[in-house]
This record gives sequence, C-alpha cells and structure tokens, in this order.
Amino acid sequence: MPAATAPTTPTGWRQRLWNWLPQEVDGRIRVFAWLSFLAEIIIIATGGAVRLTASGLGCPTWPLCTPESLVPTPEMGIHGVIEFGNRTMTGLVGLLALAVVLLTLRIARTRRDLFALALIVLGGVVTQAVVGGITVWTGLNPFIVGFHYVVSLGLVCVCAAFLVRMREPGGGRAYAVPRWYAITAYVTTGVLAVTIVVGVLTTGAGPHSGDVAAGRNGFNAELLEHLHAWPGYSLFFLTVVLLIGSWRPTSTAPSLALWTAVLVMLELVQIVVGLYQARNGLPELAVGTHMVLAALTAATMTVVLLRLRNPVEAA
Repeated sequence: MPAATAPTTPTGWRQRLWNWLPQEVDGRIRVFAWLSFLAEIIIIATGGAVRLTASGLGCPTWPLCTPESLVPTPEMGIHGVIEFGNRTMTGLVGLLALAVVLLTLRIARTRRDLFALALIVLGGVVTQAVVGGITVWTGLNPFIVGFHYVVSLGLVCVCAAFLVRMREPGGGRAYAVPRWYAITAYVTTGVLAVTIVVGVLTTGAGPHSGDVAAGRNGFNAELLEHLHAWPGYSLFFLTVVLLIGSWRPTSTAPSLALWTAVLVMLELVQIVVGLYQARNGLPELAVGTHMVLAALTAATMTVVLLRLRNPVEAA
C-alpha cells in the first residue's frame, strides 16, 4: 500500500498576489504613497504649463487628441505636445493611485483610514479625467478650469494625509493642543480655502485663459487681485499666531512647531511671488510657481491639522 502524502493546497495567481501584499505598512506602501503625492504635485505643474502656454486646446477633443487620432498630429504643433503630455501624466497619476489601493487592500480592516484615503485619491483621479474632458468640450470654461485646479489641490491634501497617517498607528486620536489652538488652526484652514478660491477667480479673470479663443469669467481682474491679497495676509498673520502657540509647553503634539514653521515659510514665499507677478504683468513662470506653491501650502496645512492630535496610545 503506497505511503500517504500530505495533501497540497493549490494556489492560483490570486492567492500568490494576496500573499505578496503587505500585512502592515512597509516600504512598498511608503514608496508608492510618496510617488503618488509627487505625481499629484507634478500634474499641477504640467496643467499650469498647459494653461500658461495657451495649449489648453492643443488637443481639441477628448478622450482622443483629434477626432481621428489618439496622439497629437504634426499639425497640432507644440501646443498639442504640451496638452497630450499633461493627459499622459494623468495616466501615470491613476496608475500610482491604483497601486496604493492594491497595496493597502490586505490591511484594509486594520487600517481603514489608509484604505479610505487611497480610494478617495483613486476616485478623484478618475473624476479629474472626466472633468478634464468636460473642460475641453466647453472650450476651457474658466469656472470648470478653476474647479479642475481646486480638485487637484484636494487630492494633494488627501495624499499628504496618507503620508502622515501611514507613519502612525491606527485607531483613535486625541487632541494634543489647547482648545483655542485647535479652533485657530481650523479658522486658518478656512482662510486658506478662501484665499485659494479667490485666487482661482482672479486667474480666471486674467490673461492666462489657456487658449487665445477661450473666454474669461467676466470679473474685474484688478479688483480681484486686491481681494485676493486680503485673505492672503490674514492667513499669514494667523499662521504666525499658530507658530508662536506651537512652542508653548501646553502643546504635546510632535513636530507641530516644525511643520507650522514650514507653513509660515511657504506662505511668505507665496506672498513674495504674488507681489512680483502682480507688479510685473503676470509672467508665466511666476504664475506657475504660484500655483505649485499653493498646492504645497495646502498640503502643509493638512499636515499641521493632523498634528493637532496624537494616537490615543500616545496621548
């Protein structure tokens, strides 16, 4: 009688893939999370290049570049190359977002926060692709273009939140700062949001429409420049208050003072760039730098908000 052999459990590629996925936050998740964050910043820069070089309709249709071609034709010139390059970047952003979702799939129950943030980014990228198509179909409607940019800023903030939370344990969190400080931080965030929205409206009224044939939003650009400055200066003042308060011994939030200092520095540079572009006829490079700095400022503000609380175990 032949000797009995231990039964073997067949494993397909799905099981092998599942076994390969991280069971905790490891280097793979960290690397792809950072790549996703950087890609979200870069696509804001490339989107700004599309707008500032009047290449918004370099590919006049969507999802194809032309009615007959997926890629730009020689007749489209450099504008078609710039616009198509930004569309290609969207594909990379989507792949990176999908990779983060897959890598957090196995820890979805224990780290629901990370899995939810990853899903938000992936869903946002898909939504952005659709909004980009609507932007082309409407001939670069300034309000849709502005909405497109604001959503991009939101995705940068979600990616920044993922980067913070992946370095901390899951579970509950408790405030590590006084109540007045937390309220001031949330008010500062609201002022930042107002500053960004007014800035978007200001750009929509200015000369950089994305195409020579694109319309403007009809507002007075010069008036909006002044209105944009008021919340900007208020934001800087409130952030300085946060910086001073973060050094008080009543705060036990780790690295809060450091990140608040970074936020102050970013806002100061943003003010300098804003004044320069306003007094020099809105040069393209300065406007593009202003757009990217706004994304970095929003991301840093997100980090500051998350640093207001500590994990319950460490509270």
